Amino acid sequence: MSPATTNRSRSTLADVLDSQTREAAIYRSLEDGSVQCFACGHRCLIREGKRGICQVRFNEGGRLYAPWGYVAGLNVDPIEKKPFFHVMPGTRTLTFGMLGCDLHCSYCQNWITSQALRDPSAGAPIERITPQQLVDIALRYRSPFITSSYNEPLITAEWAVAIFQEAQPHGIRGLFVSNGNLTREVLDYLRPYLAGYKIDLKSMNDRSYRQLGTTLNNVLDGIRLVFDSGLWLEVVTLVVPGFNDSDEELRDAARFLVSVSPDIPWHVTAFHRDYRMLDHDDTDIRTLLRAAEMGRSEGLRYVYAGNIPGMVGDWENTCCPVCGELLVKRWGFRVLENQLTGVGRCPRCETPIPGIWS
Repeated sequence: MSPATTNRSRSTLADVLDSQTREAAIYRSLEDGSVQCFACGHRCLIREGKRGICQVRFNEGGRLYAPWGYVAGLNVDPIEKKPFFHVMPGTRTLTFGMLGCDLHCSYCQNWITSQALRDPSAGAPIERITPQQLVDIALRYRSPFITSSYNEPLITAEWAVAIFQEAQPHGIRGLFVSNGNLTREVLDYLRPYLAGYKIDLKSMNDRSYRQLGTTLNNVLDGIRLVFDSGLWLEVVTLVVPGFNDSDEELRDAARFLVSVSPDIPWHVTAFHRDYRMLDHDDTDIRTLLRAAEMGRSEGLRYVYAGNIPGMVGDWENTCCPVCGELLVKRWGFRVLENQLTGVGRCPRCETPIPGIWS
């Protein structure tokens, strides 16, 4: 379908995407024909014929419509690539993405898909597909998980749930890779169909977050909500020189996570120049190791340094926080040794290791 709008000069991509929609589930109708969307922390109030901040959810006839029935990216990935290090190491996950995002990060590495309808240079071909077809692919590749990623999955939550509902009878579980700008309403909607949730903690500076398109408190609240929901949670910070790599900010991030739970895995990963952020240096190994060491010194039990395989020593591995036993040995996305699958505890001292191991 197509939104009622007087702007008939919209791009072909917008027309195609508008035709791939269904009525949303996570919203409320208002008496004046407007709708309020609860898919992300913006809680957009959308007038008739208008779009939300994400550009892909729109109001037509007093109803909110959301993306449906296509993918713009589809791959079978190592689960470590998401990254989930405490979710069945060495397994694979079928990963799908759509188009659009509720943020506009200047360094986005997936900007071709995330900034569609916002940046004229963005956009990718889509492939129409059904939930059953996606589940059939997951079964063919013996994937125990299906992950919504690449763009921001919150704004396409209804489509993700349709897929996860189809997957559940086959024992396939859902995962989300998200910016964490969520609401309690959308988390309640997703919770029955998810096993794990990865959140990007991009900064501990509210001004920096507003440059990206949301507020720091929205994301901190999102991390708390996901953890309190009982979902398995891992957090990633892309360490960007000159943006979020000060000692103070890195320590603040670690301290916040410890205040939620010292068992939350924290991944500090290396930035490389991309999209519109071309004036910052790539992250060097010394900076990445400094960030990881700060996380450990502040009390986080599981800290990982990523994106530079083989160059960060034991920071790619999972070790027992009590006796130091090597539990999972990695090189990049490859698992070389694994003592946790099906067990979930240290074989030397019997310490339980939090995560999803079977």
